[in-house]
Amino acid sequence: MSNLDSRGLPITTKSDEAARLYRQGVDLLLSAWPGTIETLRQATNADPDFALAHAALARMHAICAEPVKVKTSIARAREIVARNGTPREKSHVATIAFAVSGEGKNALESALSHADQWPRDALILSLLLGAFGLFAFSGMAEHDEARVSLCEKHAPSFDADDWWFLTYRGWSHTENGGVTLGRDLTTRALELRPANANGAHALAHAMFEEGAGKDAETFIHGWLPSYDASGLLHGHIAWHAALSALERGDAKTALAIYAKHVRPAVSCGVPLNVMTDAVSLLWRIQAYGHEVPAGLWEPVKAYSNTRFPKVGLSFADIHMGLLSAATGDRGAANDRIEALTKLLEAGSIAAGPVVPAVCRAALTFADEDYAGCVRILEPVVKEAVRLGGSGAQREIIEDTLLVALMRSGQAEKARGLLDTRLHRRPSSRDTNWRSQIAA
Repeated sequence: MSNLDSRGLPITTKSDEAARLYRQGVDLLLSAWPGTIETLRQATNADPDFALAHAALARMHAICAEPVKVKTSIARAREIVARNGTPREKSHVATIAFAVSGEGKNALESALSHADQWPRDALILSLLLGAFGLFAFSGMAEHDEARVSLCEKHAPSFDADDWWFLTYRGWSHTENGGVTLGRDLTTRALELRPANANGAHALAHAMFEEGAGKDAETFIHGWLPSYDASGLLHGHIAWHAALSALERGDAKTALAIYAKHVRPAVSCGVPLNVMTDAVSLLWRIQAYGHEVPAGLWEPVKAYSNTRFPKVGLSFADIHMGLLSAATGDRGAANDRIEALTKLLEAGSIAAGPVVPAVCRAALTFADEDYAGCVRILEPVVKEAVRLGGSGAQREIIEDTLLVALMRSGQAEKARGLLDTRLHRRPSSRDTNWRSQIAA
């Protein structure tokens, strides 16, 4: 009898130990838990010809932004699977190869086709889901709906108590507006596997979207100590607590969380999270009228310029635009805007005009030309969903527009936008802003 993965699919390895380590390693990967790379490496050591273990390593190295290791691992997986892989394994490796090589369109098509044939292949299905998944970064405006449709389509293939599927089914519903169902599903996922950072992250999102920011802070402060600081989502989950504190006007607590968990010097997250979390939190603090202490922006700039020197990833590009504007680096801001404009003209930005627009708006906001910021952002703000990420992350764009509307004296428009937001998600910050406008 052949070995099986953690969801009952056959895997080509003659080593029971390699199969055990692979099951463990994939579940660590799917829960964003420390020890993933070490465990998968042990699986390849137990069976050097285990293609899927090499492919999973490639995926993990890609998450950690380790391109040389990605190439080595995926090349080994492809070479092995070509010799003795099953049709599912060949499709599995090919899909991961597209994903880790940055071929988003091919990866999306391959993953969807693969999921239709082998829906229980969780590692492939996971590529499509999440805030940084293939759907989110496809540039499509309907990626929230697409994730829900995908999860509901394949729900019958999963056990009712599959902690991973519950996590992402719940997260998908939360992001698509089904917050009550999303919170229930992710709560159940975390009960089944408490050592699940993706589950904790999904639950924090559900609480945020429900307007239960204080619940989110309480939950995170209680859960986070169980998650080692080396965990990829440790800093980002702490960022959620800082965001909730800031939303209720407590910039002091937000800055304390930033110093302890979020700033680049202490966060062990993936570079995209580290950069965007730091930039967006400091930008929000400043935009909401609080003071960012001297010296906080410079380390963020040094970290970010090293890791994101070129354009091409829209979610990173808008945050780099915010960073350049906040630090007064007009040269870097204009260079990025020019490069993005050229890509846009060439049809090479899937997310469209919103990308350079956010960067231009950030400059005008930093210059205190709030009316100019409104003129730039207002026509494209509804397209922000195409940038990917989560609703909580993208809210920074709408927040910037709101502050610009209020500071430029456009009270009626600000009131209308706030009413829409408060209907969608209760917020003490928005309630206070609404009261200030009414007064």
